[in-house]
Amino acid sequence: MFTIREIAFAETVEKRSKFLSCLVPYSAFDIELQRLRDEHPKANHIVHAFRYINEYQQIVEGSSDDGEPKGCAGLPSLNVLRGADLVECALLTVRYFGGIKLGTGGMARAYGTAARAAVEAARLCDYHKERIVSFRTAYLHQRRIDYLLRELSIQVLERDFDTDEFGYRIRGEEAVIDAFLDQAGRMVRREE
Repeated sequence: MFTIREIAFAETVEKRSKFLSCLVPYSAFDIELQRLRDEHPKANHIVHAFRYINEYQQIVEGSSDDGEPKGCAGLPSLNVLRGADLVECALLTVRYFGGIKLGTGGMARAYGTAARAAVEAARLCDYHKERIVSFRTAYLHQRRIDYLLRELSIQVLERDFDTDEFGYRIRGEEAVIDAFLDQAGRMVRREE
């Protein structure tokens, strides 16, 4: 399986209809969808498809035709994600109607082509199972913990503090999180 770390864009044209596609990490899906709606208020449709892995390690998929004929836009986009074996990402396609009707088959091909163009523009990387961990640490260990998190490129989702300790919620590849916990040792107290 593969995933992406950064957004990739592509533009295609089919019978004067313009298709602007972007492949985004799933964590940025809602934000990017809203950005596209704000940036393209005159677009006829903003179609999307996504695949992510839930807490039970199952692939969850979904798509939206956003007013296009049922199964002619979202499903072809989802099929491109499936074919590329992509997870933890979403594909969004903005369509500006060019005045020529594509028909259902032509529309499915056009959305599939737009989706493939975005996937081809992306820099794919291997997917590794990720894990989210919460822990607390005393103030005297805070600098060492921050150093380890930076060195291992672990994403800090939340950080809080109270009178005598820091709390962290982090996310990263399972093997990297295990390495961090080994190195941090007794400096951290895990929370469930």
